[in-house]
Amino acid sequence: MYEVELKGYANDEIFEKVRETFEFMRKEIHEDIYYQHPCRDFSKTDEALRIRIKRFNGHNEVFLTYKGPKIDEKSKTRLEIEVEIQEDVDKYFELLDRLGFKEVLKVVKTREKYYVEKGVTITLDEVEGLGKFIEIETLVKEKDEIPEAVEKLEKILRELGVEKFERRSYLELLLEKRTELNI
Repeated sequence: MYEVELKGYANDEIFEKVRETFEFMRKEIHEDIYYQHPCRDFSKTDEALRIRIKRFNGHNEVFLTYKGPKIDEKSKTRLEIEVEIQEDVDKYFELLDRLGFKEVLKVVKTREKYYVEKGVTITLDEVEGLGKFIEIETLVKEKDEIPEAVEKLEKILRELGVEKFERRSYLELLLEKRTELNI
């Protein structure tokens, strides 16, 4: 399964247009803890490993996610393997630490999720330290379905007023910002 995802810079006007147009699903708080492999530089291989703690409606969900390299020039499409953590999350943190994985950075965002149509969702993200973004995503089974899905998702975002798209992840953007600020 491939997650086809496009992200763009947003503002209050785009946020309002989404809120008026699509069906609100829920508001979530995400805390994404990213890890570096002990023997492979994920920044060079364009991979990611994270634990996501998702909070919504007084409920928590936790996932361990591997994201493969981006496979499309326009979108953030990549292979994604996600496993729900249903037991003590601290044991997973300890496991990664004992295997030599190092925490790189924590990304915190408030996310509003909206239903567009079957299989397509939009999220409005306010990312600490970065600002407002809009993401749209769908899943496809086959690699050859990606170009058509990207075109469809881009059209929806452009109709909402998105002019500037971003392929880099929030992690990449925050790491770049830290480098620029010498943090």
